[in-house]
Amino acid sequence: MMLDRVIFGDNQFFGINHMSEEKAQALAEKFKDLRAITDVIEMAYDCGIRAFMLNSNERAKEICDYLRDNISRYPDLRLYPSIPYPYKYANLVAEKGIFATLKDVIVSDSTAGDIASLITKAGFSLFERDMLKVMQILIDIEMKVFHELDIKVIFLQNIITDLLLGFRVKDVFVGYVTYIKEKYGVEPGFITVNLPQLTGFLLDCGIENPIICSSINKAGYFMNPDTASYEKTIQEKTFRPVAMSILASGAIKPREAVEYVCRQPAIQSIVFGASSRKHIEETKELIERFS
Repeated sequence: MMLDRVIFGDNQFFGINHMSEEKAQALAEKFKDLRAITDVIEMAYDCGIRAFMLNSNERAKEICDYLRDNISRYPDLRLYPSIPYPYKYANLVAEKGIFATLKDVIVSDSTAGDIASLITKAGFSLFERDMLKVMQILIDIEMKVFHELDIKVIFLQNIITDLLLGFRVKDVFVGYVTYIKEKYGVEPGFITVNLPQLTGFLLDCGIENPIICSSINKAGYFMNPDTASYEKTIQEKTFRPVAMSILASGAIKPREAVEYVCRQPAIQSIVFGASSRKHIEETKELIERFS
Protein backbone atom coordinates (compact mmCIF):
# COMPACT_ATOMS: atom_id res chain seq x y z
CA MET A 1 0.00 0.00 0.00
CA MET A 2 1.29 3.42 -0.97
CA LEU A 3 1.04 6.12 1.66
CA ASP A 4 0.05 9.69 0.91
CA ARG A 5 3.13 11.74 0.16
CA VAL A 6 1.86 14.77 2.10
CA ILE A 7 0.01 14.41 5.41
CA PHE A 8 -1.29 17.44 7.27
CA GLY A 9 -0.54 17.28 11.00
CA ASP A 10 -2.60 18.59 13.91
CA ASN A 11 -0.16 19.68 16.66
CA GLN A 12 -0.84 23.35 16.00
CA PHE A 13 -4.53 22.86 16.75
CA PHE A 14 -3.81 21.70 20.28
CA GLY A 15 -1.18 24.21 21.34
CA ILE A 16 1.83 21.94 20.89
CA ASN A 17 5.20 23.56 20.26
CA HIS A 18 8.15 21.77 21.85
CA MET A 19 10.51 24.74 21.44
CA SER A 20 8.44 27.58 22.89
CA GLU A 21 5.79 27.70 25.61
CA GLU A 22 4.82 31.16 24.43
CA LYS A 23 4.14 29.93 20.89
CA ALA A 24 2.27 26.91 22.27
CA GLN A 25 0.01 29.15 24.35
CA ALA A 26 -0.65 31.40 21.37
CA LEU A 27 -1.66 28.39 19.26
CA ALA A 28 -3.94 27.06 22.01
CA GLU A 29 -5.66 30.44 22.18
CA LYS A 30 -5.94 30.74 18.40
CA PHE A 31 -7.56 27.32 18.00
CA LYS A 32 -9.77 27.22 21.07
CA ASP A 33 -12.85 27.40 18.82
CA LEU A 34 -13.68 24.56 16.43
CA ARG A 35 -14.29 27.00 13.56
CA ALA A 36 -10.64 28.08 13.64
CA ILE A 37 -9.55 24.44 13.28
CA THR A 38 -11.99 23.62 10.50
CA ASP A 39 -10.98 26.77 8.60
CA VAL A 40 -7.38 25.52 8.46
CA ILE A 41 -8.49 22.00 7.48
CA GLU A 42 -10.45 23.59 4.65
CA MET A 43 -7.41 25.63 3.60
CA ALA A 44 -5.25 22.50 3.48
CA TYR A 45 -7.91 20.60 1.53
CA ASP A 46 -8.27 23.46 -0.95
CA CYS A 47 -4.48 23.39 -1.40
CA GLY A 48 -4.79 19.79 -2.57
CA ILE A 49 -3.93 17.95 0.66
CA ARG A 50 -6.13 14.92 1.21
CA ALA A 51 -4.44 13.15 4.14
CA PHE A 52 -4.74 14.33 7.74
CA MET A 53 -3.15 12.96 10.92
CA LEU A 54 -5.38 13.37 13.98
CA ASN A 55 -4.59 12.51 17.59
CA SER A 56 -7.42 10.96 19.56
CA ASN A 57 -7.39 13.71 22.18
CA GLU A 58 -10.33 15.55 23.73
CA ARG A 59 -10.86 17.69 20.60
CA ALA A 60 -10.91 14.77 18.14
CA LYS A 61 -14.62 14.01 18.58
CA GLU A 62 -15.83 17.46 17.57
CA ILE A 63 -13.42 17.52 14.63
CA CYS A 64 -14.64 14.11 13.44
CA ASP A 65 -18.26 15.12 13.95
CA TYR A 66 -17.60 18.12 11.71
CA LEU A 67 -15.97 15.94 9.03
CA ARG A 68 -18.89 13.47 9.10
CA ASP A 69 -21.42 16.31 8.89
CA ASN A 70 -19.57 17.76 5.90
CA ILE A 71 -18.59 14.55 4.13
CA SER A 72 -19.73 15.93 0.75
CA ARG A 73 -17.31 18.83 1.17
CA TYR A 74 -14.39 16.43 1.76
CA PRO A 75 -15.30 13.34 -0.30
CA ASP A 76 -11.75 11.97 -0.62
CA LEU A 77 -10.31 13.01 2.73
CA ARG A 78 -8.24 10.29 4.43
CA LEU A 79 -7.38 10.13 8.12
CA TYR A 80 -4.30 8.79 9.85
CA PRO A 81 -5.44 8.50 13.49
CA SER A 82 -2.87 8.44 16.27
CA ILE A 83 -3.99 6.50 19.35
CA PRO A 84 -4.33 6.47 22.29
CA TYR A 85 -4.37 9.92 23.85
CA PRO A 86 -2.03 8.94 26.69
CA TYR A 87 -2.49 11.89 29.03
CA LYS A 88 -6.13 11.04 29.67
CA TYR A 89 -5.13 7.58 30.87
CA ALA A 90 -2.04 8.80 32.74
CA ASN A 91 -4.10 11.18 34.87
CA LEU A 92 -6.72 8.54 35.63
CA VAL A 93 -4.14 5.88 36.46
CA ALA A 94 -2.34 8.25 38.82
CA GLU A 95 -5.64 8.90 40.59
CA LYS A 96 -7.32 5.47 40.55
CA GLY A 97 -4.88 2.78 39.48
CA ILE A 98 -4.75 0.81 36.25
CA PHE A 99 -7.71 -1.56 36.60
CA ALA A 100 -10.09 1.00 38.08
CA THR A 101 -9.15 3.26 35.17
CA LEU A 102 -9.87 0.55 32.61
CA LYS A 103 -13.28 -0.13 34.10
CA ASP A 104 -14.14 3.59 34.24
CA VAL A 105 -13.06 4.21 30.66
CA ILE A 106 -14.97 1.22 29.32
CA VAL A 107 -18.18 2.23 31.08
CA SER A 108 -18.00 5.99 30.50
CA ASP A 109 -17.15 5.76 26.81
CA SER A 110 -19.62 3.03 25.88
CA THR A 111 -23.32 2.50 25.32
CA ALA A 112 -25.07 -0.46 26.92
CA GLY A 113 -24.66 -2.41 23.67
CA ASP A 114 -20.98 -1.55 23.51
CA ILE A 115 -20.45 -2.74 27.07
CA ALA A 116 -22.19 -6.05 26.36
CA SER A 117 -20.00 -6.55 23.30
CA LEU A 118 -16.83 -5.71 25.21
CA ILE A 119 -17.73 -8.04 28.06
CA THR A 120 -18.31 -10.83 25.54
CA LYS A 121 -14.94 -10.14 23.97
CA ALA A 122 -13.05 -9.75 27.23
CA GLY A 123 -14.75 -12.35 29.38
CA PHE A 124 -12.85 -12.15 32.63
CA SER A 125 -9.68 -10.89 30.97
CA LEU A 126 -9.53 -7.73 33.07
CA PHE A 127 -9.40 -9.87 36.16
CA GLU A 128 -7.03 -12.37 34.60
CA ARG A 129 -4.84 -9.49 33.39
CA ASP A 130 -4.89 -10.55 29.76
CA MET A 131 -3.19 -7.47 28.34
CA LEU A 132 -3.74 -8.38 24.68
CA LYS A 133 -7.50 -8.42 25.23
CA VAL A 134 -7.28 -5.17 27.21
CA MET A 135 -5.31 -3.64 24.35
CA GLN A 136 -8.02 -4.63 21.86
CA ILE A 137 -10.73 -3.11 24.04
CA LEU A 138 -8.84 0.17 24.37
CA ILE A 139 -8.20 0.31 20.63
CA ASP A 140 -11.93 -0.12 19.99
CA ILE A 141 -12.76 2.65 22.46
CA GLU A 142 -10.22 5.03 20.92
CA MET A 143 -11.36 4.27 17.36
CA LYS A 144 -15.06 4.90 18.05
CA VAL A 145 -14.54 8.62 17.45
CA PHE A 146 -13.39 7.95 13.87
CA HIS A 147 -16.37 5.85 12.77
CA GLU A 148 -17.64 6.28 9.19
CA LEU A 149 -14.49 8.16 8.14
CA ASP A 150 -11.91 6.91 5.64
CA ILE A 151 -8.98 5.55 7.65
CA LYS A 152 -5.65 4.82 5.95
CA VAL A 153 -3.26 3.99 8.84
CA ILE A 154 -3.79 3.72 12.60
CA PHE A 155 -0.68 4.88 14.41
CA LEU A 156 0.31 3.88 17.93
CA GLN A 157 1.43 6.97 19.85
CA ASN A 158 5.15 7.23 20.63
CA ILE A 159 4.67 7.26 24.41
CA ILE A 160 3.09 3.81 24.22
CA THR A 161 5.31 2.53 21.40
CA ASP A 162 8.55 3.47 23.13
CA LEU A 163 7.39 2.23 26.54
CA LEU A 164 6.59 -1.18 25.05
CA LEU A 165 9.84 -1.09 23.09
CA GLY A 166 11.74 -0.59 26.33
CA PHE A 167 10.18 -3.75 27.74
CA ARG A 168 10.79 -5.66 24.46
CA VAL A 169 7.29 -7.11 24.47
CA LYS A 170 7.07 -8.74 21.06
CA ASP A 171 3.62 -10.26 21.65
CA VAL A 172 2.00 -6.86 22.09
CA PHE A 173 3.52 -5.42 18.92
CA VAL A 174 2.53 -8.45 16.88
CA GLY A 175 -0.91 -8.43 18.50
CA TYR A 176 -1.41 -4.76 17.66
CA VAL A 177 -0.48 -5.29 14.01
CA THR A 178 -2.73 -8.35 13.69
CA TYR A 179 -5.72 -6.70 15.38
CA ILE A 180 -5.56 -3.49 13.34
CA LYS A 181 -5.39 -5.42 10.08
CA GLU A 182 -8.09 -7.94 10.95
CA LYS A 183 -10.57 -5.70 12.81
CA TYR A 184 -10.22 -2.45 10.86
CA GLY A 185 -8.83 -3.63 7.54
CA VAL A 186 -6.16 -0.92 7.43
CA GLU A 187 -2.44 -0.67 8.00
CA PRO A 188 -0.97 -0.33 11.50
CA GLY A 189 1.74 2.25 12.11
CA PHE A 190 4.05 3.26 14.94
CA ILE A 191 5.30 6.64 16.13
CA THR A 192 8.64 6.69 17.94
CA VAL A 193 11.47 8.92 19.11
CA ASN A 194 13.99 6.14 18.45
CA LEU A 195 13.54 5.04 14.86
CA PRO A 196 16.72 2.91 14.56
CA GLN A 197 15.92 0.78 17.61
CA LEU A 198 12.21 0.39 16.83
CA THR A 199 12.84 -0.53 13.20
CA GLY A 200 15.22 -3.33 14.11
CA PHE A 201 12.90 -4.60 16.83
CA LEU A 202 9.81 -4.70 14.61
CA LEU A 203 11.71 -6.56 11.92
CA ASP A 204 12.92 -9.01 14.58
CA CYS A 205 9.26 -9.51 15.54
CA GLY A 206 8.56 -10.66 11.99
CA ILE A 207 6.56 -7.53 11.14
CA GLU A 208 7.29 -6.97 7.46
CA ASN A 209 7.81 -3.53 5.97
CA PRO A 210 6.40 -1.67 9.00
CA ILE A 211 5.17 1.92 8.82
CA ILE A 212 7.20 4.01 11.26
CA CYS A 213 6.71 7.73 11.87
CA SER A 214 9.45 9.69 13.58
CA SER A 215 11.07 13.12 13.70
CA ILE A 216 13.42 13.35 10.73
CA ASN A 217 15.18 16.65 10.22
CA LYS A 218 18.55 18.19 9.50
CA ALA A 219 18.94 19.50 13.06
CA GLY A 220 18.63 16.08 14.74
CA TYR A 221 15.67 17.39 16.73
CA PHE A 222 13.95 14.54 18.66
CA MET A 223 16.10 12.02 16.77
CA ASN A 224 17.55 9.44 19.17
CA PRO A 225 20.32 8.52 19.34
CA ASP A 226 21.58 10.72 16.46
CA THR A 227 21.07 11.83 12.87
CA ALA A 228 23.64 9.46 11.41
CA SER A 229 21.91 6.36 12.80
CA TYR A 230 18.60 7.56 11.36
CA GLU A 231 20.10 8.06 7.92
CA LYS A 232 21.77 4.63 8.05
CA THR A 233 18.52 2.93 9.12
CA ILE A 234 16.48 4.66 6.43
CA GLN A 235 19.01 3.68 3.79
CA GLU A 236 19.55 0.06 4.84
CA LYS A 237 16.35 -1.28 6.46
CA THR A 238 13.16 -2.36 4.71
CA PHE A 239 10.34 -0.32 6.18
CA ARG A 240 8.12 2.64 5.30
CA PRO A 241 9.46 5.80 6.97
CA VAL A 242 7.14 8.72 7.65
CA ALA A 243 8.91 11.98 8.50
CA MET A 244 7.46 14.45 10.98
CA SER A 245 8.92 17.52 12.76
CA ILE A 246 10.86 18.26 9.58
CA LEU A 247 11.08 21.95 10.50
CA ALA A 248 12.30 21.15 14.05
CA SER A 249 9.61 23.43 15.52
CA GLY A 250 10.80 26.32 13.38
CA ALA A 251 14.55 25.89 13.86
CA ILE A 252 15.06 25.06 10.14
CA LYS A 253 13.94 27.13 7.17
CA PRO A 254 11.25 25.36 5.08
CA ARG A 255 13.31 25.00 1.90
CA GLU A 256 16.30 23.56 3.73
CA ALA A 257 14.09 21.26 5.80
CA VAL A 258 12.15 19.84 2.86
CA GLU A 259 15.24 19.43 0.70
CA TYR A 260 16.96 17.39 3.43
CA VAL A 261 14.02 15.00 3.85
CA CYS A 262 13.31 14.62 0.14
CA ARG A 263 16.97 13.80 -0.49
CA GLN A 264 16.23 10.44 1.18
CA PRO A 265 14.09 8.64 -1.40
CA ALA A 266 13.06 5.84 0.99
CA ILE A 267 10.96 8.31 3.02
CA GLN A 268 7.41 7.74 1.81
CA SER A 269 5.42 10.45 3.59
CA ILE A 270 5.99 13.85 5.14
CA VAL A 271 3.81 15.15 7.98
CA PHE A 272 3.72 18.88 8.60
CA GLY A 273 1.45 21.29 10.38
CA ALA A 274 0.75 24.94 9.59
CA SER A 275 -1.88 27.49 10.49
CA SER A 276 -1.90 29.82 7.48
CA ARG A 277 -2.64 29.31 3.79
CA LYS A 278 0.74 30.81 2.87
CA HIS A 279 2.70 28.30 4.94
CA ILE A 280 0.54 25.36 3.81
CA GLU A 281 0.98 26.26 0.14
CA GLU A 282 4.71 26.94 0.54
CA THR A 283 5.49 23.66 2.30
CA LYS A 284 3.36 21.54 -0.04
CA GLU A 285 4.93 23.19 -3.10
CA LEU A 286 8.44 22.56 -1.73
CA ILE A 287 7.66 18.88 -1.10
CA GLU A 288 6.36 18.48 -4.64
CA ARG A 289 9.34 20.32 -6.10
CA PHE A 290 12.00 18.26 -4.35
CA SER A 291 10.23 14.88 -4.53
